[in-house]
Amino acid sequence: MTRRPPELEPTPAPTQDPTPESTAPLPAPELTEAECRRCGTLIAGLDGRYACGVCGWVNDHSEGHRRLPRADEDPDVPRGRRKRKQPPPYPC
Repeated sequence: MTRRPPELEPTPAPTQDPTPESTAPLPAPELTEAECRRCGTLIAGLDGRYACGVCGWVNDHSEGHRRLPRADEDPDVPRGRRKRKQPPPYPC
């Protein structure tokens, strides 16, 4: 069996990251209001995501007006070690 010459080898397609890193700050969330679908109470939420404090109804996160930020876009995520320290085991 003979090898193909290098010029006939297929070239791999350039890899593109489907989620490019954005350096732009996220826009401020918009305060929205709606009626609870379960009990009819007027409720407020952020970007179309609601939770009723009266009956406990919550709409699905996908019903919001904008996409949710990824963890690396969250300004409140502590940088550094993200795992909590495990407490020492209790003596038997």
